[in-house]
Amino acid sequence: MKRSLTATILVYAAVVVFVASILAPVAWLFIMSISNANDLTTIPLRWIPEQPDFSRYARLFSLEEGSAGLAFLSALRNSVVVALSATAIALAAGIPAAYSFSRFPGRMPLLYAVIVTYMMPPVALILPLYKVFSALGLLNNVTSLIIVYCTILLPFVTWLMKSGFDSVPVEIEQAASIDGANLFQILSRITLPVAAASTGAAALFALLLAWDEFFYALLYTSDTRAKTLPVAIADFAAGRATDYGLISAVGLLAALPPVLIGFFLQKSLLSGLSAGSVKG
Repeated sequence: MKRSLTATILVYAAVVVFVASILAPVAWLFIMSISNANDLTTIPLRWIPEQPDFSRYARLFSLEEGSAGLAFLSALRNSVVVALSATAIALAAGIPAAYSFSRFPGRMPLLYAVIVTYMMPPVALILPLYKVFSALGLLNNVTSLIIVYCTILLPFVTWLMKSGFDSVPVEIEQAASIDGANLFQILSRITLPVAAASTGAAALFALLLAWDEFFYALLYTSDTRAKTLPVAIADFAAGRATDYGLISAVGLLAALPPVLIGFFLQKSLLSGLSAGSVKG
C-alpha cells in the first residue's frame, strides 16, 4: 500500500519530533558542559558559548587526592562492578527459575508471591536491611549493593524470561529429549537461543535498573569505596557553589556505558528475533 503525500509528511514530522525530543536534552547537557559560568547565567541565555571550555572533562579524569576526577572514576568503577555483578547473578538465578515456572505452571503461586515482594516500597526494607548489613560489616561496601539489587532484579528477570520461554514451542524440546539431550543441554542449546530476544531484553533492562538506582546507594554508602554514579552526581550538586557545567559533563560520561552496552545488546535482540521467527 502506498501512503499519500500528506501521510508521509506527517510520519516524517512525527519521527523528527520524536528524535528531537530525545536528543535535545543530551545536546543541552553537552552545551552546558563546555560553557563557562557567565554563559550559563547570562540573561538572555547564551545558547552557544563564545569560547568552548573542555577543561571539565580533563578534571574528571584526574586522580589527584580529593579531586572531582577521583570521585567520578571511583563511582564509575563501583557502578560498573555493581551493575554487571547484580545483572549476572539475576540472570544466572532467574533463567532456571523462569524455565521452571514456564514448564511447570503449578508453581505459579510461588512466582506471584515473589512479585508481591517486588511491589513492596523500598522504604519498608531500609531498616531491616541496614541492620543485617551492619551486623555483617557490609555497610559502605559494593557487596551490600549487589545483594540489594539482586532482590530488585531477580523477580523482574524471572517474570520477563518466563514470558520468553512461554513462546518457545515445547515440541522442539521434546524432540531434543528423544535424541538424548539432557535438561541442561535443552535449556542451553535450544531454549535459550530461541529466546535470545527475551534474554537480551532482560539483561538490558536489569542493567539499566541497577545502573540508575539511587535510593539504596545513597543510604548504604558513605565514601568513594562504594558510592555509585547517581550518588556521586548528587554530591557534585550539594556544595555551596554548584558547578552546573561539571554536573553536565558527569551526566554525559555516566550515560555512555549503558548506551554502549545497549547498542551491543540491540544486535543480540535483533538476531534473537530473527532466529526465533522461523521454524524448521
